[in-house]
Amino acid sequence: MGVSASLFLIAVGAVLAFAVDAAVEGVDLVTVGWILIALGVVGVLLSLVTWESWGGFGRSAAAGHRRRTVVDDRPAVTTRRRTVVEHDDRLP
Repeated sequence: MGVSASLFLIAVGAVLAFAVDAAVEGVDLVTVGWILIALGVVGVLLSLVTWESWGGFGRSAAAGHRRRTVVDDRPAVTTRRRTVVEHDDRLP
């Protein structure tokens, strides 16, 4: 579940918990709202923990998660190109 889906769950849960004043037989909408809010918060936290573009929580350079920079020391190969322009006197 991504951050956007988690935020959507939080929003729907907040609407159900705080704004809806309806009675459905056999279902407590306030409880369903709080459950959706809790699921959304858990989803946001899990997304942040496993988000790899910034490293997440609990990772450090000492744990071996360093980025390596590879430098290419090979000399650049340049090829010489030879351009031949021929003139045709028959063309206007």
